[in-house]
Amino acid sequence: MTRRPPLYLPQTPWAWAASGALAGLLLAVLLFAPARWLTAALQNASSGRVLLSDARGTVWSGSAQLTLSGGAGSHDSATLSSRLEWQLKPRWGHGVASFYTTCCTPKPLRLALAPRWGGLEMTLTDGQSTWPASLLSGLGTPWNTLQPAGLLVVSSQGLVITLSEGRVSVVGRAQLEALDLSSRLSTLQPLGSYRLTLQGGAVPGIELATLNGSLQLAGSGHWVGSRLHFEGTASATPERVDALSNLLNIIGRRNGAQSIISLG
Repeated sequence: MTRRPPLYLPQTPWAWAASGALAGLLLAVLLFAPARWLTAALQNASSGRVLLSDARGTVWSGSAQLTLSGGAGSHDSATLSSRLEWQLKPRWGHGVASFYTTCCTPKPLRLALAPRWGGLEMTLTDGQSTWPASLLSGLGTPWNTLQPAGLLVVSSQGLVITLSEGRVSVVGRAQLEALDLSSRLSTLQPLGSYRLTLQGGAVPGIELATLNGSLQLAGSGHWVGSRLHFEGTASATPERVDALSNLLNIIGRRNGAQSIISLG
């Protein structure tokens, strides 16, 4: 039986140089991908509602001006007063993202993202941040009509949200406090302060309560699959019914002295 000589790959210097250059180019693209690639991806994923303008740095470490918009065709927008800085760090089996902005986050917010069968798991490190309520007006209807002002304080404890096959599951707790909230639709300033609580469990639920103020808000809701069902009411303290009548007509479906809020 005749033996064939072994097959050798070409060992020419130019072949090795070309291979090394290609590998170096791919590594450079991966490590130094410009920040505008991330801004384009975020804009597409949010249907134009979250915009990062004047992006600097790379996909992995950069900064930009955060703007909320009503989406394609909308003329509404609101921009955060300080630049948003981020760092993205891929890890084995998951990735970690941190965000910081001078106006609103005393410490960077850290979010871990991990793929799961048919979905995604998001873990938010415990922390607190404070945002201007006026930023919401950039999202268009109904916020552009309400033109809210005040402070939004967001905090979380052990929060893990999993999206899988069209369902939402929540572990832990998150809280949003709207402090000294006001609106251009009412001469009464401020309207009050409110708390919205997200509580994890077998059936994740939310609770809305009034901390203080002439505008009284209350309600509760829960998730069925990926849909939120919420029922609530808005009313005025007896001495402020006339001053808040116009706002109550807009908040929900009027039923006597109350407005009925229904979502889902």
